[in-house]
Amino acid sequence: MEPFWKHRWFTYAVLVLLGLAILYMLILINPILIAVYRFLSAVLTPFIIAMIVSYVLNPVVNMLNWRKVPRTAAVLLIYAVFITSLIVIMMNFIPIFMKQLNELNEHLPKMTMKAQNWFANFNNSDLLPESVRVGIRDSLGKIERQIAGSISAFISRIDSTINVIFMLLTVPFLAFYMLKDIQLIEKTALAIVPSGRRKQVVKLFVDIDRALGNYIRGQLLVCLIVGVFAYIGYSIIGLPYPILFASVAAVFNIIPYIGPYIGAAPAILMAATLSMRLVLLVIVVNWIVQLVESNVISPQIVGKSLHLHPLMIIFALLAGGYLAGIIGLILAVPCLAVIKVILQHVLRYYSSRKTPI
Repeated sequence: MEPFWKHRWFTYAVLVLLGLAILYMLILINPILIAVYRFLSAVLTPFIIAMIVSYVLNPVVNMLNWRKVPRTAAVLLIYAVFITSLIVIMMNFIPIFMKQLNELNEHLPKMTMKAQNWFANFNNSDLLPESVRVGIRDSLGKIERQIAGSISAFISRIDSTINVIFMLLTVPFLAFYMLKDIQLIEKTALAIVPSGRRKQVVKLFVDIDRALGNYIRGQLLVCLIVGVFAYIGYSIIGLPYPILFASVAAVFNIIPYIGPYIGAAPAILMAATLSMRLVLLVIVVNWIVQLVESNVISPQIVGKSLHLHPLMIIFALLAGGYLAGIIGLILAVPCLAVIKVILQHVLRYYSSRKTPI
């Protein structure tokens, strides 16, 4: 008779117990993991932003380098054009953005009062119990205080947050060295890899670059186009603070599936304080923008290079949002794409090592 420890069920039981033991240990050291995560997120954030900037600018640098322009000179030239354009845009955009943000903060109580009056007619109906009416009034008051506090805190911290300023000053230098020395970085990384594995590692990084590069550059361009279209639409229908709400729509559009809804929500809430007609117009504008984006803009610019199933993307969004909030939602899909490429290479490697029976 075969010993019990050689049975398959015994192996499964040991694996389950081992998994439970690891889970229990992770729960015990959870405070340490949280501290390490916060430290790494604070340290790695500038590198991640610099990497994104490098992905956006690297094709232009490669094109200039291919035309016999030294790589350092090409990076400096791109930086000069990029920073000059950015300064011109920011000098015209930031004052208007901050003005609209301040006006929104000042007018928020009046708009909330209008919303409360709008809901009052609905609350006066006998269809709703008194407890529900009280809950709606309390919720409106809490939302007003939270939004006003968030906007005030955001405005007051813009010029006083040392970490943010330091990060913004660090990112251009990191991106510069990444663009200038990318070939040296690649050679140094490959020198660590055993010579027999370098071909597979090069293929891995080429596939990761192909998956991420087009996606990041394409998504940023799509977000810019969506923001411009949203601004035009909001301006046509007469929505207050069109630049502010168009910027929100552009930023959140980078999040697949749920991003457009999150980006449209502030504009819809603003319109709800004015009239139901404006609410419908805002919904129509966002519907048209997303229709054009999903059927015309994204297929042409981004395409379907990632080949990720919607269920995998939604799972990644839930995990990213839980771990890192908005930043996690934005980085969830690129991280999933990298993990997918790595797993494909690992599975291909072990499949090739199997000997036929």
